[in-house]
Amino acid sequence: MGQVLFIVWRESVEALLVIGILNAWMNHNPEGRAGRPWLWGGVIAGFLAAVLLAIGLFEASALMSEWQDVFQTVMVLSAAALIVHMVRWMRLHGRTLKRDIESGLAAQAERSNWWGVSLLAGLAVAREGSETVVFLYGTLSAADGSTLLSMAGAAAIGFMLALLTFWLLQLGGKVLNWRLFFRVTEIMLLLLAGALLMSGVDKLIEMGVLPALVDPVWDSSSLLDDSTAAGGLVASLTGYRAHPALTGLLSYALFWLGVWFMMYRESRRS
Repeated sequence: MGQVLFIVWRESVEALLVIGILNAWMNHNPEGRAGRPWLWGGVIAGFLAAVLLAIGLFEASALMSEWQDVFQTVMVLSAAALIVHMVRWMRLHGRTLKRDIESGLAAQAERSNWWGVSLLAGLAVAREGSETVVFLYGTLSAADGSTLLSMAGAAAIGFMLALLTFWLLQLGGKVLNWRLFFRVTEIMLLLLAGALLMSGVDKLIEMGVLPALVDPVWDSSSLLDDSTAAGGLVASLTGYRAHPALTGLLSYALFWLGVWFMMYRESRRS
């Protein structure tokens, strides 16, 4: 449940950021007020696109019943890669995002062409919604009816927390600022990407695609058992294993080495 709540919260805040920039500019510029219906039309279209993607993924999974384990493994590993890409994208574009959006809005307002606003709002919602679907696909596909109901509740709480977080961020740093928000959630997202990678590697070991090498390397269940509620939450958010295989540990170490190299290169470039 913690994974669902966190992902919905973080992705909703990102979508609200883009929509909030668009809406604020339109409220403060008389020439932009005519574009409001286009903005909210784009939001609705983006939400529907994310729903269609979710339906398409689960239909594709049902059609590939014989290859379901392979499909789920590919989705989990794709989600891990997508998270790393998203973190990198926000590092590169986060500082200039507001300025870039507002300059584009000004150009659209001059031409009275609001299709671009609808497209931008739709892409923002569709992107965050589709990322949420991809990130949580493995969790949702393995859930039964009662678990899905609990996940829906966690998603609703995550969205309400996103609205609260966005409101706090709009106070201008008095309580919470964007820089701190993105830095903290960036670390949490990378931990989640590592957790998804570990899940994918575990699947590949189960299918015999990868050797375990040494299994287990240690047993830390006396300290924190990942089969308990608390241990399972830590495992789903960080990739922790009480009985890790050596292949999983090597994959996890290579993942963080790659992340460090990416961050180091981007910081040198900036």
